Amino acid sequence: MDMNKNMIVTVKMVGNINHGANAGRRIIAAGVAVSGLIAILAANATGASIWLHYLFKPLTTLLILAWVWRSANPVNQRYKTMVMAGIVLSACGDIFLMLPPAAFALGFICGLASFLVAHLLFLRALTSDVPLLNKPLAPLVYALIGAINMAILWSGLPVELHVPVPVYLLCLAAMASQAASRWLTLKTAASRLAACGGALFFLSDTLIAYDRFNHPIAAAGFWILSSYYTAIWLIALSVSDNQNRLSDTTLTSDRNFSN
Repeated sequence: MDMNKNMIVTVKMVGNINHGANAGRRIIAAGVAVSGLIAILAANATGASIWLHYLFKPLTTLLILAWVWRSANPVNQRYKTMVMAGIVLSACGDIFLMLPPAAFALGFICGLASFLVAHLLFLRALTSDVPLLNKPLAPLVYALIGAINMAILWSGLPVELHVPVPVYLLCLAAMASQAASRWLTLKTAASRLAACGGALFFLSDTLIAYDRFNHPIAAAGFWILSSYYTAIWLIALSVSDNQNRLSDTTLTSDRNFSN
């Protein structure tokens, strides 16, 4: 009888802790939505209003980082740690890329380098439970798309970017390919989220490249930031292994019922 009472108290305590954590994450999620919307709407602002973009663009990414930090029941600890590190580097890339050349001439190169490292960190996370590129179809598809994009964009690339951009594209394609390969292997909800996030990251960076080196895209800021924030958010969501959480909850309920 005492054992059952202790179990009930423990369950209530855990429930209260989870409720508090979930409430905090909901607040952060709302902050991500509001901050992201302001960053997107202010992307083409001029004058003093541009500071809204400068403030809320990296803030949105950092709020997503906070959401991951508060995530419970991660796929594994390395996955969570590497995703968090990748988001930190993405925030650095946000800051570098939004700076005008007059303020910082190396902004694009530094932003490219920051996101390159971010993709390597995401790749490290995505290989924490699945071998690298173990499903050949995914890298073949991304390699084909990347090669087509590179062929179209090559003539518009400055000479000094003839090496950095292909290297970056290789890392980006490897990350997105691994995310897809992992989903094809695990077939879980979390791995599907990461695969969609990788695909949207690939799309966002492709839009940046076409807008910058090929032909200006109408409402480029909207499409680029929308796909980018969605990509980061989906990767952040993939940290929590909801499938295992559901299994654990069911198992606990079954045990309590049997007792």
